Amino acid sequence: MYAIEGYWDVIPEIKNVTFPARGKMQVDLEDGRSVVVDVSRFPSIKKLSMKDRKDWYRMDNGFTFDKCDEVIHIEQILGNFQKYSHEA
Repeated sequence: MYAIEGYWDVIPEIKNVTFPARGKMQVDLEDGRSVVVDVSRFPSIKKLSMKDRKDWYRMDNGFTFDKCDEVIHIEQILGNFQKYSHEA
C-alpha cells in the first residue's frame, strides 16, 4: 500500500483572504496552500475600496464582503468548476 501524494483527498476550505499587492488577491486555504489571483478577474471585488476588502467573511465554501452582492466560491479561485467542484 502507498500513500496518496498531493491534495487528491483534500477538500479546499478558505482560511484567509488578503490583498498583498496592487491588483492581487491571495486566498489562503486551511491545508496550507495559498493561491494568488488577479483582482481584475473579480469585478465585484475590484470595485471595493481597500477598507471594504478587509470586511470579508466565509459563506458556505466561499467568501463575500459586507459591501458586495456576490459570493466567491473556491471553484472560482481554483478554476475549472467540473474538475475542482466539491459540492456534496
